Amino acid sequence: MLRIFDRKQGVSVRQGWVLLIEITHSIFMQKFNDKIIYNGEIVAGSLLIRESRKIARLLLNNTDSAEWHQAIVIENVLQKNRPDTAMRQARLIKNRLSLMTPKLWEIVDKSSTDVAVQAILAASIKHSRLVGDFMNKTLREHWRTFTKNIFIKDWKDFLETCAQVDPKVDKWTDSTKVKLRQVVFRILTEAKYFESTRTLKLLPVSIIPDIRKYLIENSEDYVLLCMEVTQ
Repeated sequence: MLRIFDRKQGVSVRQGWVLLIEITHSIFMQKFNDKIIYNGEIVAGSLLIRESRKIARLLLNNTDSAEWHQAIVIENVLQKNRPDTAMRQARLIKNRLSLMTPKLWEIVDKSSTDVAVQAILAASIKHSRLVGDFMNKTLREHWRTFTKNIFIKDWKDFLETCAQVDPKVDKWTDSTKVKLRQVVFRILTEAKYFESTRTLKLLPVSIIPDIRKYLIENSEDYVLLCMEVTQ
């Protein structure tokens, strides 16, 4: 059995657990490092809660391509000013939700706002490693060091680490990097990890039992790891 603390050396139980968590986290992340690819698709929108409920319903109804066009473009169920905006956001949401099972679509469609938000966040993390890794690396480090605010520099530093894994990140324009930051910060504000996009003050978040159960049952270990970052 792994001994996580030694009373003779004066190492506390808390320190031992912190060390064990850090070792586990390091091993866990090594498993994914060779698969990480960052993309900027999330510039199309943040959590888009109301719109995600609409798309979840279309997915649950097994909507075909013709019905999809009818709903998004002709009927404008997302209530957008331009058809191209509606299609872009619909595509983003569909790409997110399609990574999850119909059970999560039902949660998004029928649950309360708080539950739906965490369900959409879970799908967003799985869809975008940019969101997940920012939570798992930057937010985790801030909570570990009791640093209760995020700063613009943190985002810049994060992108530099992303570029070491995925060189394409360096080719993004400055305006794209700013837009991505705005979207990610808005996502974390909508999910209540930030107090607001103005203060960027970190808030503790508890995972709703139904969401935790879904993630565990579907082996969404990385997503759960990211969402539990404040705990």
